[in-house]
Order: sequence, then C-alpha cells, then structure tokens
Amino acid sequence: MKQIKIAIIDDHDLFREGIKLVLGQIENFEVVFDTSSGLLFLEFLQNSLPDVVLMDINMPIIDGVETTQKALQLNANLKVIALTMFSDTTHYTQMIDAGIKGFILKKSNKFELQQAINAVYSGGNYFSQEIMQKLAFQSVNFASVLNQFTHRELDVLHLVCKGLTTQEISEKLFISTKTVEVHRSNIFHKTDVRNICELIVWAIKNNYFSVE
Repeated sequence: MKQIKIAIIDDHDLFREGIKLVLGQIENFEVVFDTSSGLLFLEFLQNSLPDVVLMDINMPIIDGVETTQKALQLNANLKVIALTMFSDTTHYTQMIDAGIKGFILKKSNKFELQQAINAVYSGGNYFSQEIMQKLAFQSVNFASVLNQFTHRELDVLHLVCKGLTTQEISEKLFISTKTVEVHRSNIFHKTDVRNICELIVWAIKNNYFSVE
C-alpha cells in the first residue's frame, strides 16, 4: 500500500502535535512536514510535494487563505483540506475560492480525519457534515436552474455531490472520463460555480442534495 505523504500547517503547536500522533497510528499515512508558518510551508513546496495538506485557516502573518492561494500557484495539483473551527463561517467561501478540496472540523475524530484524507487523496472532496449544514442554513429554491439540466447532467451532479471522482462516475454511468468532464463543465456554467466545492455547496443550499 502506497504511503500517503501529508503536510500539516497549523500555528497551535499542541494541536499540530496531536494530529501527527493520530496520523502516525494509521498504517499508510506519513507526515512529511509540519509547521506553524504558511511562509515556511511555501518554502518547503519549492522542492517537495506532499499528497495531502491539512491547512489551518487562522494563522498570523499569512493566513490559510493566502497560503493556499500561493501554494496552488506553485503547484495546481496540490490537494488541500482546510482545518477549521465551527465558528469560522466567514472564511468558508474564501477557502473554497482559494481552491481547497474539503473541510474538516478540528474536533473531528481519527476515523473522520482518515476518511477525509483518503477521499481527497483519491481525487474526491470531503466536507464535515456540520459545516455543510451550516453552509446550507439559508436555502433558496433554484428549480428553474435544475430544469436546465439534461438527465445525464443530473446523474453527474448527483454523483459529484456523493463524492465520486471523474473515473468513478465514468465507470458507474458507462461513459468516458472526457464525457464526464464535458457534463461537469456544463453544470459549472449553468450553476455559475468555478469548482467542485462551490458546486456541492450550491447543491445543498438549493435543496438538491442533503447532508445525511
């Protein structure tokens, strides 16, 4: 089993050490870098590429939003999961805009942390259910937009919201990965979103997809 190389960026030393201890108990996880500084992480990225990054949002000098933006400018394939407190609502959309692949609450347990890392590493997204419920608190009915979707686009939208990767959607619907990407691009255009994270938030806010 391939080792998943993980970087942790969080300015709370005890919390960061706790995550390292938890991840060290998981067989195929390896913490290759940890720091309290976004700037030090950006220096690390000059010569190394972790598989998954756990990124704190609130940090001094350069916060998680800016660190994520600059990190993805260095390497667009970087997979970042935001570490957040439940009260960080104002930063959720900023982190989505920055290009993160998911959110996980700092109070999450070992199983959820493992699930989130595996999902993002495999090409999917992961969102703590509590965060998604909070994002969906104000819902609006966009039935007119849904009516613009083809049946196949609705199939793809549903599977994207379920966290399936392009390859998994391709296999499940018996269509090529290129066709999945075309449908996804059409869905982005019709919903006026820029990435998968925004699409999932859109789907929940508009009562298309519910958090179980």
